[in-house]
Amino acid sequence: MTTNFRSILLGAGFAAALFAGYSFRPAPQATPYTYRQFSTIESVIPGGLGRSRVIVSDEGDQEVGKDLLNFYSLAGINFKNVANNDRVIVDAINRYTAEGWELYEVTAGVQSTDNTGIFLTRYLFRKPV
Repeated sequence: MTTNFRSILLGAGFAAALFAGYSFRPAPQATPYTYRQFSTIESVIPGGLGRSRVIVSDEGDQEVGKDLLNFYSLAGINFKNVANNDRVIVDAINRYTAEGWELYEVTAGVQSTDNTGIFLTRYLFRKPV
């Protein structure tokens, strides 16, 4: 046999081995997850008349969680209330991540009309089963 023919056979054998090694490998399995979501509904109704809440959904259950403070008081926007709500939300995120949950997705939305409205933010967490 010539050297070129041996090289071709060796290359073809190597290619066949690679093909066989990758073609018959089992498909990777998707990791199963369980999900938990909490939503924050923050009111922007003037005069402090709105209601703001945290709603927690987990494995088919849903509960109204901690009350949040309204963005507005009689004097206008209340930055202490905004800071308080941020603290409550970050505390919840920290608690879930300490329990092994991964913050997977955050979705925010606003609904408003003249002088009224809400901010809705959904925090979706997941954890491998």
